[in-house]
Amino acid sequence: MLKPMKKKIKIKAKSILVGKTKKDESHEGNDRPFFVSTFDKNDPHINCQGPVERYDYKKGIHKVILDGLKIDYLLAGHDIVINNLKEITLEKDGKGHLIIKGEQ
Repeated sequence: MLKPMKKKIKIKAKSILVGKTKKDESHEGNDRPFFVSTFDKNDPHINCQGPVERYDYKKGIHKVILDGLKIDYLLAGHDIVINNLKEITLEKDGKGHLIIKGEQ
């Protein structure tokens, strides 16, 4: 289920997956479309369960800042997995950054 993008979102999740999506042909600039998917189990790339929620960022973000979190970088898909979460916060700072903070 796609969620609307707000400036700051607090989410209860066990793990998240952060990845890039394909740019459309009219895309210009340094912004890159990407998504954050939330899961209720760790290691979502291993189990076949779909996400609980998915947050899509199409425009306006050129940098994702992971603040104080232990992460795993998946080389095969260039995705980032963050496990052992209690909750996370997604916050757009108005400078083209999405800051991801959480409690592990």
